[in-house]
Amino acid sequence: MGPLLTLGYNKTLDLEDIPQLDNCDKANVVFAHFRDKLESDGNGSSVGVQTNTFKLVKALILSTWKQILCTGLLCIVCTLASYVGPYLIDAFVQYLNSSHQIKYKGYMLVFIFILSKLIRCFSERHLFFQLRKMSMRVRVVLFAIIYKKGVKLSSQSKQRHTSGENINLMSIDVERTGLFSWYLHDIWRVPIQIVLALLILYKNFGLASLIALVPTMILLFANVPLGKLQEKFQGKLMDSKDRRMKLTSEALRNMRILKLQGWEMKFLDKIIELRNFETRWLKKLLYASAMISFVYLSSPMFVSMVTFGFCMLMGIPLESGKILTALAIFEILQEPIYNIPDLISMVVQTKVSLNRIASFLSLDDLHPEIVQKLPNDSAEVVVEIVKGNFSWDLHSHNLILKDLNFRVYRGIKVAICGSVGSGKSSLLSCILGEVPKVSGAIKLNGTKAYVAQSPWLQSGKIEDNILFGKEMNKERYDMILEACSLKKDLELFTFGDQTIIGERGINLSGGQKQRIQIARALYHDADIYLLDDPFNACAAHTGNHLFKECLLGILGSKTVIYVTHQVEFLPSADLILVMRDGRITQAGKYKKILSSGTDFIGLVGTHKKALAVLNSIKCGTATDNLVIGEEEGIMLCNEKNIQEDEERETKNDQTEKLVQSEGQLVQEEKREKGGVGLSVYWKYITVAYKGAFIPLILLAQILFQLLLIVSGYWMVWATPVSEDVRPHVKGSTLIFVYVALNLVSFLCILIRSMLIVTAGYKTATLLFNKMHLSIFRAPMSFFDCTPSGRILNRASTDQSSLDTSIPHHIEEFLMSIIGFLGTTVVMSQVGWQMLIVFIPMTVTCIWYQKYYMPTARELSRLSGICQTPIIQHFAESMLGSTTIRCFDQEERFMDTNFKLVDVYSRPKFYFSGAMEWLCFRMDMLASITYAIFLVFLTSVPRGVLSPGIAGFAVTYGLGFSMHVVIWVLSNLENKIISVERILQYTCIPSEPPLLVKENRPNHDWPSQGKVDIVDLQVRYAPHLPLVLRGLTCTFLGGMKIGIVGRTGSGKSTLVQALFHMLEPATGHIWIDGINISKIGLHDLRSRLSIIPQDPTMFEGTLRSNLDPLEEYTDEQIWEALDRCHLSEEVKKKEGKLDSLVTENGENWSMGQRQLVCLGRVLLKRSKVLVLDEATASVDTTTDYLIQQTLSQQFSGSTIITIAHRITSILNIDMVLLLDNGIVLEYDSPAKLLEIKSSSFAKLVKEYTQRFSS
Repeated sequence: MGPLLTLGYNKTLDLEDIPQLDNCDKANVVFAHFRDKLESDGNGSSVGVQTNTFKLVKALILSTWKQILCTGLLCIVCTLASYVGPYLIDAFVQYLNSSHQIKYKGYMLVFIFILSKLIRCFSERHLFFQLRKMSMRVRVVLFAIIYKKGVKLSSQSKQRHTSGENINLMSIDVERTGLFSWYLHDIWRVPIQIVLALLILYKNFGLASLIALVPTMILLFANVPLGKLQEKFQGKLMDSKDRRMKLTSEALRNMRILKLQGWEMKFLDKIIELRNFETRWLKKLLYASAMISFVYLSSPMFVSMVTFGFCMLMGIPLESGKILTALAIFEILQEPIYNIPDLISMVVQTKVSLNRIASFLSLDDLHPEIVQKLPNDSAEVVVEIVKGNFSWDLHSHNLILKDLNFRVYRGIKVAICGSVGSGKSSLLSCILGEVPKVSGAIKLNGTKAYVAQSPWLQSGKIEDNILFGKEMNKERYDMILEACSLKKDLELFTFGDQTIIGERGINLSGGQKQRIQIARALYHDADIYLLDDPFNACAAHTGNHLFKECLLGILGSKTVIYVTHQVEFLPSADLILVMRDGRITQAGKYKKILSSGTDFIGLVGTHKKALAVLNSIKCGTATDNLVIGEEEGIMLCNEKNIQEDEERETKNDQTEKLVQSEGQLVQEEKREKGGVGLSVYWKYITVAYKGAFIPLILLAQILFQLLLIVSGYWMVWATPVSEDVRPHVKGSTLIFVYVALNLVSFLCILIRSMLIVTAGYKTATLLFNKMHLSIFRAPMSFFDCTPSGRILNRASTDQSSLDTSIPHHIEEFLMSIIGFLGTTVVMSQVGWQMLIVFIPMTVTCIWYQKYYMPTARELSRLSGICQTPIIQHFAESMLGSTTIRCFDQEERFMDTNFKLVDVYSRPKFYFSGAMEWLCFRMDMLASITYAIFLVFLTSVPRGVLSPGIAGFAVTYGLGFSMHVVIWVLSNLENKIISVERILQYTCIPSEPPLLVKENRPNHDWPSQGKVDIVDLQVRYAPHLPLVLRGLTCTFLGGMKIGIVGRTGSGKSTLVQALFHMLEPATGHIWIDGINISKIGLHDLRSRLSIIPQDPTMFEGTLRSNLDPLEEYTDEQIWEALDRCHLSEEVKKKEGKLDSLVTENGENWSMGQRQLVCLGRVLLKRSKVLVLDEATASVDTTTDYLIQQTLSQQFSGSTIITIAHRITSILNIDMVLLLDNGIVLEYDSPAKLLEIKSSSFAKLVKEYTQRFSS
C-alpha cells in the first residue's frame, strides 16, 4: 500500500497507476468457481429455469466459505478482546483505592489492558479487510451472472423485464448484496456479545443483572414489527424507483424527438410525478429508520436506569467500581443493539435484492433447440422450414407466422416483401431462432450473419465494430469498406476508422450506421446472410452501389435472404416470397409472380406509377427557359461528368455530425480533481431551509453528549468507592437525578434524528428537481456527447445516496466527532498533563488522514466512474443480443464484461487496503496514548485523584480512538461525491427559453407557411467546421419542397436549424415574417410538425403515443388513424386506443411505428410540415398511400421533404439540391430535368437506369 499512497499524495491517481488484481481475485476465475457451485447444485444438471433465491444464496456461500470461516474466527477473537477492559475496571478502581498498593499488580493490570486493546486492533483490521474482499467477490459474481443471463434472454422475457429494472439490478441490487457480507457475522455475534455482557454483570450485581436482560430483550423484540415495516417500505420504494428509471431512460433515449415535438416538459412532469410517488415511500422509510435509531441510541441509558433502579429496590449496594463496569458493559451492549436495526434492514434489503436477482435469473432463456442443424451431406439445402407455426408468446393463441413451408438452396438470393406488419422481420427472426416455435421444424446448415432493421452498434471504435471480434485482414477489410462506400465517410472523420462511435451511434447519420452494420456482416464471412431492409436508410445512389457491390458482388456465391421495400431490388432475386398477415402468399421468380398474383402487383404497381410520372416529366418539354438569378440561389451547372460529382462528395461537409478536431465527440467522463471542496458540503447543507436546521441539530447533539457525561459523573461521584464508605446522597435522590438527566438526553436524540431526516429528505427532493430540470432543458449537443449511462447513474445510484445514505452519514459524523471531543475532555480533566500527549497524537492522526485522503478519494471516484461502463455495456448488449447471438459472440462479450468488472474491482480493492492502512495507524496511536494514560494513573500517589473519577476516565478511555471519526468522515466524503456529481448536472447551459412573454406569436401563426432562410451558417459546436455555409432561399407558403443531396451535405442540419435545435452562427430563418430565434422554443416547435427519420414510440398506450399532451378527443384520434391506414390494425387489438405499447414500441413493426408518427402529424395539422426520410421503413404501396394522405390533408401547407427515394419527391413543386452546405440548384423538377447536366438530372437518370436494368 505504501508506494500507492505516496504516488496518490504526489499526483492525481489515474487508472493506469493502480496495480492489477491477484489472479485469484480476477472476475473470470471467481465466476468460474461460483458457476461450478451453482450448477453442481442438486442433480448435476446445468442451471435452467430453477434458479431460486435459496440456490443462489447457497452457491454464494459455497464459493466463499473459506473467507467466511476465516472472518468468523477473527470475529470471535475481536469480540472476546473487547470485553477484557470492562471486566478489569472494578479491579483497577479497587487497586487505586487500596491503602497499600503493590506496584507490580498495577502494572500487570495496565499490561493486560493494553494487550487486549492491541489484539482487538489487529483482529479488527484484518477482519474488515477480509470482509471487504469478500463483498468484492460477491459483486463480481453477480455482475457476471446477470450479464450472462441478459445476453441469453428470449424476447418474451425481455418484454417482462424492462431496461430500467435491469439497470437497477446492476447498479443497486448488486451493490446492496455485496454490502451484506459486512453484516454476515452479526447474526451470531450479537447473541454472544449479550451473553458475555450478562455474565460480567452477574459477577458484579448478582441477580439484579438478570433484570438488565429484560429491557435488552424488550428492545430486541421491538425490532421485529419495525423491521417488517421497513421491509415493506423498502420494497415499495424500489418498485417506484424502477418505474421512474424506466421512464427516465426512455426519455433520454428519445430526447431528440421529444424536443422536436415540444414534449420534453410533459415527460419531465411525468418523471417528477413518479418521483413524488416514490418520495411518499421514501419519507415513510426515513422516518421509520429515524425511530429505530432513536430506540437504539437511548438503549444503554434505558437499560442502566432499569438495572440501577432495581438494585436500589433490592438493596444491593452500588459502588463506583461496579457502576463503572456496568456503564462500560452497557456502552458495549449499545453496539450490538444499535447494529440490530441496521442488521435487520440489511437482511431485509438483501433479501429483496436477492429475490429480484433470482427472479431475473429464472426468466426463460432463448431455446437453443428451436433451430436444428441440417446434416452436412444435404449440402444443397441451407434453410428449410416445414409446417412452421411461430408465436412470440407461447401461451397466447396469437400466431405471428403461420403454415410456413419453404426451402432455400445454397447460393441463391431470396427477397421477402409485403405490406407493413405482414411478418417480414419476424420471418428473419424465426430463421435466427429468436421466435418461439409452436409447431413444425426449422433446419439450418452453416454459419449466419445478420443485419438488423434498426442499426445496433457498440460504443467504441468503428474498426472494432466492423471486425466484431475477428482478426484484422487488411486486404479484405479495405475491400469491404470500398463495397460499403464507407471509404469516403471515414476520410471525413478526423480519426478515420479509429473514431469512437457515441452511444447508439449518435455521431453517425442513419445511412452510415446501416453501412457499418453491413460491413460487419460482410467481414464475418458467413454461409447465410439475413438482411432486414438494409438499404432503407441509404440515399438512392448509395443503395444501388451497395446492392451491386455487396449483394451481387462480394456475396455472389453466398445464400442471402433479404427483406426489402424497394421494388427495384426484387428482379435480381432468385426467389421472391410475398407475405401477408404472417403467411407466405406467393413464392417464385419475379416474372412468374408478376403474372400470377394480386399482392405482388399491388406492391410493384404503385412503383410503376411513380416511374411513369417521372418519365412524363422528362418528356414534357418545358417551354419557359431558365432564368438564372443569383439572388434566388439558383446556379446552373456546366457540363460536368459524374466523376467530378464523386470528387465533390468527398469534400462534402467536412462532417455533418462529426468528430471534434481536437478530440472525440464522446469525451471521457469528467471527474472532479482534488478534495471535495467545502463548497460542496456548504451547498448541500444550505439547500433546504437555507441551512436553518444545522445549528439546531448541533445544539441537540452537544446537549446529548454533555448530559451523557454528567449523568455518568453523577453516579460515580454520588456512590461510595467501597462498601465501608458512607454514600454521599440518599438512594432515591441518586436514581431520581439519574433518570431526569437521561430523559432529557432522550429528548435531544429524538429531536436531532427528526431534524436530520426532514432536512435530508427536503434536500434530496430539491436537488432531484433541479438536476432533472437542468437536464431536460439542456441543448441537444449535451445529449450527443453524454452517454445516457452517465445521466442514469446520477439519477439512480447518486440519487439513492442523497435519499438515504448521506443524511445518515452526516448524523454518524456528528455523533463520532462530538463523542471524541467528550472523551478527550473527560480524560484530560483527570490529568491535564495528558493534553501533552493528546495534542501531538491528534495532530499526527490528522496528518495521516491528509496523507491518505487524496489516494482514497481518487480511488473512490475511479470506482464510481468504472461502474458506468459495466452498466452501459450491459444495456448495450441487451439491446443487441440478437446480433451478438447470431454472430456467436457471447463468449467475447462475456470476456469484455469480465475485463470491465476487473477494472471496477481494482480501485475498490485498493481502496479497502488504504482504509485499513489508515485505521491501523490510528488505532496504534490511540493505544499508545491510552497506555501512557494508564501508566500515569498508576504512578500518581494515592489520594491525589478520587479513584472513582479516575476509573470513570479509564472507562471513557476504553472507547478512545480517532479512527472512528476518520472512518465516518471518509465514508461521508465518498458519499458526498454523489452530491458533487449531481451538482455538476444542475448547471448545464440551457437552451433558449420555452416561452418569451413579450414575443408570443398569434394563435393561428404560421398561417401561410412561408419560410425565408437568409445567409444561414450553422456548426455543431464552436470548434467544429461550418456545416451550412451561408444558405439563402425562400420556400413559398403551400409549396411542396424536396431537399436532396448526398450523405453529409447538410440536409438534416437544415431541419434542425428550422426547429431551432442549433443556434445559427450568423443568419436568420423567418416563418411568416417572424424571426424564429426571437420567439420561445415551445411556441416554435409546437406549431411545426415533423415525421422524423427513426420512427419512435414510447411505452404506454397507443393514445398516449398519438396525443401525449392530451389535447384531442377520441373521435379526432380515430379519424387520424383512419387517414394513416392504421385503424383496421388497431380495431383488431383488444384495448383499441388503450392497447399497450412496450418499451421502444417493440411490439409494433417498424412500418406501423412510422404510421403512428404520421398519425401524430395529422392530429397537429400545422402549416409547416417536415418529412425526414419519412417513408424509409414502409413498402411502396403504403408509401404511396402516405403521399396521397399528405397531399389531401396538407394541401395548403408547406411540406419540406428530405428524400432518399427519388420517387417520393416527384410530385413536388421545387427541388433544393444541397452540396457541402450550400445551395447548388433550386428550381422545379421539370426545369432541372431539362438541363441534362444538372446534378438532379444525373441522380434521376441513375435511379431509372437501375430500375429498368
